[in-house]
Amino acid sequence: MTSPTAELAAFAAGLRFSDIPVSVIHKTEDLLVDWFGSAVAGCGARPVESITRFALAMGPQSGGSEVIIHRGSSSPYLAAIANAAASHMAEQDDVHNGSVFHPATVVFPAALAVAQALGSSGQQLLTAAVAGYEVGIRVGEFLGRSHYKVFHTTGTAGTLAAAAAVGNLLGLDAQQMQHAFGSAGTQSAGLWEFLRTGADSKQLHTAHAAGAGLMAAYLARDGFTGAAEIFDGVQGMAAGMSSDADPAKLIDCLGTRWATAETSFKYHACCRHTHPAADALLQLMQAHQLQAADLAHVVAHVHQGAIDVLGPVRQPTTVHQSKFSMGTTLALAARFGHAGLTEFEQHFLDEATIALRDRVEMALDAEVDSAYPQRWIGKVTVTTADGRVLHGRLDQPKGDPGNTLSRDEITAKALRLAAFSGGATALEMQTAVNALWRVAAWERFGNLLEGAV
Repeated sequence: MTSPTAELAAFAAGLRFSDIPVSVIHKTEDLLVDWFGSAVAGCGARPVESITRFALAMGPQSGGSEVIIHRGSSSPYLAAIANAAASHMAEQDDVHNGSVFHPATVVFPAALAVAQALGSSGQQLLTAAVAGYEVGIRVGEFLGRSHYKVFHTTGTAGTLAAAAAVGNLLGLDAQQMQHAFGSAGTQSAGLWEFLRTGADSKQLHTAHAAGAGLMAAYLARDGFTGAAEIFDGVQGMAAGMSSDADPAKLIDCLGTRWATAETSFKYHACCRHTHPAADALLQLMQAHQLQAADLAHVVAHVHQGAIDVLGPVRQPTTVHQSKFSMGTTLALAARFGHAGLTEFEQHFLDEATIALRDRVEMALDAEVDSAYPQRWIGKVTVTTADGRVLHGRLDQPKGDPGNTLSRDEITAKALRLAAFSGGATALEMQTAVNALWRVAAWERFGNLLEGAV
C-alpha cells in the first residue's frame, strides 16, 4: 500500500499549473504580493540584517538570486535564508488557521531564489508555491495542537513546505521528493522558548526552514536519500514532536481541497493570536462609541494556543516582543484603531498604552477553544469606566478568507510596509507590485525591485 508520505510526495512532485483551479492561482498571486511587502519591511531590522550579513559573508557576493533588502544577490541557498528572515520580521506575513502555520515566509523565499537562479517562468513559480503551501499546511495539521505548544510550526512544517516548493521547481520525481521530505523533516526545528526573553530566534526559524528545505530538495536531486516515513515512522516527526498527530491529514482531499485558498492575511502587525480579540474590541468600541479611556477592564476570551504563546509575555521590553502581548495589542488597537507597524514602533511603551495593557487579561473560553484552529473566534468582555459590562464577538477576523483583503488593500499594505522600513521608494514598490500582479505571464523570473521582468 502507498503510505501517506509517499502519496503527499507524489502530489508535490507531479503538480502542474494546469492542475490548479484559476481561483487558487489568483489567491497565490495575492499571497505572493502580500509576502513581498513583508520581505521589504524587514529592511534595517537588526536580527534580519545580522542573518543577512552572515549569509553574504558565507557565500558569493553576487549570484543568480536576489537578496531583497540589500538589492544584491547571492546563491539560491543564501538568498532564501536572508529573504525568509526578512519576511517574518514585521509580523504581517500570512497564516493558515487550521495548521497555525505561516506559509509565505518559508515557501516564497525558497521558491523565488531557485526560480531566479533557474530562469523559471511565473507559472512555474506559482505552481511550486502551491505545492509548498499544500504540503506545509497538511504537515502542520498532521502535527496537531500538541506540537504547537512547544514547537513553532512555521519552523518545523515550514522546512517540508520549502522542500516541496523547491523540489517541484527542480522537477524531482515522486521518489526523490519523498527523499527530500525525509531530509527536510530530520532538520525541522523551532522552539517557542525565545519569547520569554524576546530573543531573535523567530527570524532564525524561518531562515533555517527555507534554507534546509531548499538543501533537502537539491540533495534529493543528486541522489541523496532521506527517511522514507519521516512523518509517522516509529522514530519520525510525530514520535518526537506530537502526541495527537493524525497521518490522515497529510493527504486530506489532495487535489480537491486547496488549502492554499484557506490562507488568511494579517491586518494588524502582530501575532495572529491577538487579531480576533483586537477586531472584536474595535467592533464593540465602534458600536458603543467608546474611546480608549472608557475601557476600565478588558477580558479577551481565547483558545489555549493563544495562552501558550502569548502568556509568557507580560511586560514586553522590545517592539517584537510587544507583538506577542495581548494587552499591548488591544491597547494600541483601542488607542489608534489599528495595531500597525508605526503604532508598535512608537507607542508600545507609552504610559497610556502600558496603563491599558495592564487592564487586559486573557481567559480560556470553551467555545473559542473548541473551534480552534479551524476557526479563530474573537470574543471580548469590556467593563467601562462608568460601570457597564459589554460583550463583543467576531467570527471572522479581518484577513480571513470570509473577510479577506482586496487587491487594492493588499497593494496599499505592501506600500505601507515599504514606506515604514525604507526598503523601497513608493515608485519602486508600486512598479514592482504592478508587475507582480501579472506574474502568471512572466516568461522568466528577474529581480523584483529592479523591474527586470
